[in-house]
Amino acid sequence: MILEVAEFTVKAGDEAAFEAGAAKAFPLFLRAKGCHGVKLHRVIEHAGVYRLLVNWETVDNHMVDFWNSDDFQAWRQLVSPYFDGSPKVTHSQV
Repeated sequence: MILEVAEFTVKAGDEAAFEAGAAKAFPLFLRAKGCHGVKLHRVIEHAGVYRLLVNWETVDNHMVDFWNSDDFQAWRQLVSPYFDGSPKVTHSQV
């Protein structure tokens, strides 16, 4: 199992809109090949920072299957307008 951790900084004042967009996008992840769960955490110590945690069977399920899907484009449309900078994404084996 692979854990994707994507860290986003959201523009001040856009936190509620970002959270609403992410919630709408959860079904996009959950129907993706190899996805076994998704959660969004808001970082307490840093205003506007969020971590998206997604469990994948393989890195390719994320980096190939999901990234090359229409659902990935839909996810980006829902949340990227609220980004303050580029997301940081890492994968770890769990």
